[in-house]
Amino acid sequence: MLGVMPVSLDFLRGVLGVLCIFFGHLSGRSAAAVRKGRQKLSRFYGWVIRAAACGIAVSLRFRVDTIDIAVWVLGVAAFVLGWWEGSREKKSEDLTRQIFGE
Repeated sequence: MLGVMPVSLDFLRGVLGVLCIFFGHLSGRSAAAVRKGRQKLSRFYGWVIRAAACGIAVSLRFRVDTIDIAVWVLGVAAFVLGWWEGSREKKSEDLTRQIFGE
């Protein structure tokens, strides 16, 4: 039998924390798209549920500590950043001169 070293719970907390922040950003972008009418509300709820599940899973095994609070604060900041990014109007670049020349 092959002896396999178990994965550290701190590593898994880190992975879940990064996913929570990532899902927070995507839920913010989705919220801005829902507000503009470009996306369904169910897609926004999906991102929020994913972010909340990862945020809760970070703190399941241990008591609440600075890592949990940092993940939650960064998740909320990522949501705000995603909202801001999704609500801005993106300029389309005119690449006609670069492609075809003068």
